[in-house]
Amino acid sequence: MIDMKGKVAVVLGVANNRSIAYAIAEKLAGAGATLVICYQSDRLKKAAEDLIEELGQTGRARAIQLDVSSDEQIDAAFNEIAANFPVIHTLVHSVAFAPADAMHNDFLLTKRADFALALDVSVYSLIAVARAAAPLMTEGGSVLTLTHYGSTKTFPNYNVMGVAKAGLEAAVRYLAASLGAKNIRVNAISAGAIKTLAARGIGDLQTMLDKTNDRAPLHRNVEQREVGNTALFLASDLASAITGEIMFVDCGFNVTGI
Repeated sequence: MIDMKGKVAVVLGVANNRSIAYAIAEKLAGAGATLVICYQSDRLKKAAEDLIEELGQTGRARAIQLDVSSDEQIDAAFNEIAANFPVIHTLVHSVAFAPADAMHNDFLLTKRADFALALDVSVYSLIAVARAAAPLMTEGGSVLTLTHYGSTKTFPNYNVMGVAKAGLEAAVRYLAASLGAKNIRVNAISAGAIKTLAARGIGDLQTMLDKTNDRAPLHRNVEQREVGNTALFLASDLASAITGEIMFVDCGFNVTGI
C-alpha cells in the first residue's frame, strides 16, 4: 500500500466528483495526503468545499481560488498555500481549455486569438504553476499533468487541443530537465477517453469510446479510478526515478494500428 501520510498535494482542475482530477484527489487522500483543492472562480468555491468534505478532509484540506490565466492569482494562491503548508510534495495540473469553435471547426480556420488562449491555459499554465510551486517543494516531489493521444495523432473535433497537448508534453520534458536538480519529477498521464464534463466538449465522444472498446487490447475503456491509481504511483516514492515521461493509461489503445 502506498503511504502519503505527512505529504501535501495541490490539485488543480477538480470540477466535480466525476472528473479525473477528483479521482486523483480521492486516491491521494485515501493514501493519507493532505489536499489543497484549487478552484477557478467564486462560483466554484462551494463545490470545492463540498468536495473536501466528501473526501473526508474537513479540517485538514483547504480550498483556494486560482485562475491559471492570471499571474497575480497564481502568486496569491501559492502565497496562501505557503502560509498554511510550508512544504508541498505533489502538484496535479488537470487544466485545459480551448474555445468550442477552435475544436469543432476545420483546423485550417483556427483563429489566432483562440490558438493563443488554448496554449496559454493548457500549456503555459503548467509552467507558471510549477514555477510557483517549486520553492515550496523543498523535499523534492512530483508534478503531474494530464494529456491525450491527440498530441501525436489526429482526432475529429480535437484540433487545436491536440496542438496544445503536444506543447504540454514538450513542456513536461523541459520542466523535468529544469527541476530535476531539485529532485522534482515532472510527468504526464495520457488517459484514454472518459465521460467527464470536460470531455463532453469534444464532438462525438461516444465514437471515441466505441473505437477504444473495439480496438484496445483490453477491449474496454479506462476508468477515472485507474488514472487516479497511476497518479498516486507517480506521486509516490515508488516512482522516484521516473521523470519527463508520458505514461499511457488507455487500455493499450495507443499501441494499436488498424
